[in-house]
Amino acid sequence: MTSRIDDLTARTRAFIDEHVIPVEDKSDGDIAAAGGEPVRTSLQALARSAGVFAPHAPTAYGGMGLNMVDRAPIFEAAGRSLFGPMALGINAPDEGNLHLLDQVASDAQRARYLAPLADGTVRSAFAMTEPPPGAGSDPSALLTAAVPTGDGWVINGRKKFITGADGAGFLIVMARTSGGATMFLVPADRPGIGLVRHVTTMDKSMLGGHCELSFDAVRVDAADVLGEVDQGFRYAQVRLGPARLTHVMRWLGAAQRAHETAVAYVSGRSAFGSPLARQGMVELMIADNEIDLAATRSLLLTACRVLDAGGPGREETSLAKVFGAEALHRVADRAVQMCGGAGVSADLPVARIAREIRPFRIYDGPSEVHRMSLARRAVRRYGDSCRTPGGQ
Repeated sequence: MTSRIDDLTARTRAFIDEHVIPVEDKSDGDIAAAGGEPVRTSLQALARSAGVFAPHAPTAYGGMGLNMVDRAPIFEAAGRSLFGPMALGINAPDEGNLHLLDQVASDAQRARYLAPLADGTVRSAFAMTEPPPGAGSDPSALLTAAVPTGDGWVINGRKKFITGADGAGFLIVMARTSGGATMFLVPADRPGIGLVRHVTTMDKSMLGGHCELSFDAVRVDAADVLGEVDQGFRYAQVRLGPARLTHVMRWLGAAQRAHETAVAYVSGRSAFGSPLARQGMVELMIADNEIDLAATRSLLLTACRVLDAGGPGREETSLAKVFGAEALHRVADRAVQMCGGAGVSADLPVARIAREIRPFRIYDGPSEVHRMSLARRAVRRYGDSCRTPGGQ
């Protein structure tokens, strides 16, 4: 890390500790209970004043333009609070959508959508997942369809688990077209878009919820196509690779906080004649947490370097995402166990951190799907070379 990044990391952590964690603690990490949209607005104003807002956004749009490696410690520091990424404007899905727009959007689309997203004027959502039998972990099952008309397109279908959709200014909608899939930029107030319901999930920190949406003859213009027609699946990879890593960064911060909380707790509490922190089974959990945190950082930075060098990083991002999602869940779970009764209460942050981290093993591709992809790459890499002359 450079001195600039070290300084920004320290200032981000100080901002999170002073301004964001108290809001999270008061509401037990439930963004609706905390106040919703007004909380985002006020925290982002404070982040701008502190000089820590939008570290990921292009400099042309008021951000710091940090690459993936330099983002990692900043995002981790922000992730110490469940509301921290929202405060810095680096929360999902906005952060991933901003990256996609920066890579693919036209000049007009950048002015209309990227600029207000970068400065926090609006929020966004990414509408790809669908109710069964539509697209979930298998994007090829996409059922929402877009049909061309004389002056644009008409979209019909249904989406589910669309994070942040309630209150978003615009949606990036994935729809099937004649030659594959296409992404569309759709203002959220466009006629025909219906908010069916908020899907109740175990995590509570995501502003705008996880929503089910209906698209009933939603009309969009030709200028609303993001990138090229029929190239939506390719653009999804542009978005998902970096987004998986930034998820790891943010949850790494939360898991680190849970670990620190647990170690402080067991250091100050005694049982059976000695501090808990000096008892073998607890020492084992502390050490395993240290190992999981360090290994996650290592895989994360390896993948970040590949993306910064211009590589696709599909294998590296899958490795970091699968290991990180599972390792950070283990860290949070051990933290709960070390804290005993306090660990499952709202007196400490570890219970809500464990609650929020658990879905990461499903979001942005279930661990099983990533493992399938990793296994198939390994077979392509080693399968032929390991066969005997007789084909065995």
